[in-house]
Amino acid sequence: MKTLLIVYHSMTGGTAQLAQAAWRGAQSETGVQTQLRRAVDAGPDDLLAADGYLFATPENLAAIAGLMKDFFDRCYYPVLERIEGRPYATLVCAGSDGHNAARQLARIATGWRLRAAAEPLIVCTHAQTPAQILAPKQIGAADLQQAEELGAALAAGLALGIF
Repeated sequence: MKTLLIVYHSMTGGTAQLAQAAWRGAQSETGVQTQLRRAVDAGPDDLLAADGYLFATPENLAAIAGLMKDFFDRCYYPVLERIEGRPYATLVCAGSDGHNAARQLARIATGWRLRAAAEPLIVCTHAQTPAQILAPKQIGAADLQQAEELGAALAAGLALGIF
């Protein structure tokens, strides 16, 4: 059985909602076990045990969230040259842009020699003021559906041996 690992960090709930939607979509596929892990709880063993990955992060100050960076810092060298060729996808929850965080995730994945299975899914909340940025997020149904479809597609590709 193939395993899909979804690693995420969320401070205001938006990224968590997207990661959970992707998890639900992946759960709909038979032949794939899906692990949903908060970045602070995930480590090299989780990466080594998985056949594919979905990394979900908020964009904070035009970069991936600090706790996602911590996850990559802790895991990068222990799995280097041991996960090459595995598929991955990314989810970014941003206030206005998200592209820099997506590029940062892609650079890390390139270093690991992972294969992009999909274009990054970037969801903009349009939070611009300090109060809006710090407020709990409610992700819309259409964006949650896209995340669910991404999880399902990644799991299906693993199950079918496409990736």
